[in-house]
Amino acid sequence: MKSIGLFALLLAAIDIPNASGFSTARKAIVTSPTTTTKLTMSSSEAATQLSNSDHILFDMPVSNNGARVRAILYHKQLSQQQVDIISPMKLGGLKSEEFMALSPQGLMPALTIQKEHASGMKHLSESDTIARYLLAEYAGMGPSFQPDNPRSNQICRWHDVYLTTIQGCLYKPASRFPVGDYADRKSAIRAFQKNLKVIEGFMSDEGMYLCGDEVSLADASLFPTCIFAKYMLPKFDDSEPPLPPKLNAWFDNLRMKDSVFSKIYDEIMDTLVTSWEEKNHRWDSIWLAGQRDEAPGTIFDKIIAKEIPATIVKEDEHILAFKDINPVSPAHVLIIPKDRNGLTNLRKASAEHTDILGKMLVAAGEIANDTELGFGDGARFVINDGNDGGQEVYHLHLHVLGGRKLGPMG
Repeated sequence: MKSIGLFALLLAAIDIPNASGFSTARKAIVTSPTTTTKLTMSSSEAATQLSNSDHILFDMPVSNNGARVRAILYHKQLSQQQVDIISPMKLGGLKSEEFMALSPQGLMPALTIQKEHASGMKHLSESDTIARYLLAEYAGMGPSFQPDNPRSNQICRWHDVYLTTIQGCLYKPASRFPVGDYADRKSAIRAFQKNLKVIEGFMSDEGMYLCGDEVSLADASLFPTCIFAKYMLPKFDDSEPPLPPKLNAWFDNLRMKDSVFSKIYDEIMDTLVTSWEEKNHRWDSIWLAGQRDEAPGTIFDKIIAKEIPATIVKEDEHILAFKDINPVSPAHVLIIPKDRNGLTNLRKASAEHTDILGKMLVAAGEIANDTELGFGDGARFVINDGNDGGQEVYHLHLHVLGGRKLGPMG
C-alpha cells in the first residue's frame, strides 16, 4: 500500500470531536461553536460567517455519502484552510432554508466555494459532484483517485443508482416508505443485497483496492455504504453474511490496513452505535428488525403452499384469490397476500404495506367484473378485523361478495 503520510496518521490518532462531531486535529479557522447562522444574507455569504476557508463541506460523521468526500480530504491531506468541515446544524439543520439553498433536497453533503472559481459556481450538492470537483481542484495533491478509470466509474455509478437510492430500507421507519422503486422493506433489502453482489463482480482481482493497487473514487464511495451494510443487514437477516466474500475481504483489508478508511469507519460507527442504537433505539420499532411477524401460521399458509385444495380464481407472485368454502352469497371470493408480512389484520398495516393493499384492491375490482364467477352489477368488498369485526383467520383477507342484490350492512 502507498504511504498516506505522517499527517494522516496523526489525524487518525488525535480524535477529539468538535461540535460538528469531527476531529479537531485540523486547526480551526473560525470559532463559532454554538451560534446558528440565519438567512439574513445569501447562503454562501452566511457560510462565510462560519469559516474563512476556501471551501466549507457541510457534513456530519454518520453520513456515508459525505464520507466519500471526507476520504478524499484525508487521503490528500487537505488542510482546514482548504476545506473546513462544519455541521449543517450550524445553518439550522438539513431542512432549514439556509441549508436547502445549498442542497435543494436537504441532503448531506453540500460544499460552498468561498473563493473565486472559473465556473462561477458558489456551492455544490451531491457527493459524487463534490468529490469530482475536489479531485480536479486538488489534482496535484496526494492520490488521484483515478477519476477516469472505467472500472471505478462503473462501481461508483452502480453504487449511486442502485444502493444509495434504497439504503433507507436499512434504517428508515415505515412512514418514510417507499424507498426508491420498492414499496416494502423486504423487497428493498433483497435488492440491496443483490446489487452488492453485482458490484463484487466489477472488482479487480489484483491489489487491495477495488481497482488494483491504487485507491480510487470507487473505494471512497463504496466503503462507507458497506459500513452500513455490515452493521445493519444482520438486524434483518442473519442467514447469510452481510457482504459477499470478495467484497468482505476488500472491506476488512481497507479497515485494517488503510488508516484513512479506518478513521472513516470509526467516525460512522461512533454515531451508529452511541446515538442511533444505544440512545435512540432506532431499530426497536423497525419492521423485520425490532418488530417481526411472530403470529402463528393459519390455514391460508397451507392453501398458499397447495397443501390444502382450493378453487383458485386468480394468482400471481403477490396475491392469491380463491372461492370461499362457506359462501354467504352466490359469488364469494377471498383475496389474500401470499406473504402475510405482519398483516394479521388491517390494523397492523403501515406505509410499507401500501403496495400489497393496492394490489389486493385492484384484484378485487377485476374479480367483481368477472361474470363467469357469478358476479353481476356490482359487489361488496369486506375486510373483517379483530374479534369485534368477526375475523376468524388472522391472515389479512378481503371478501368479494356478489351475485345478487345485497341487503343493508349491520
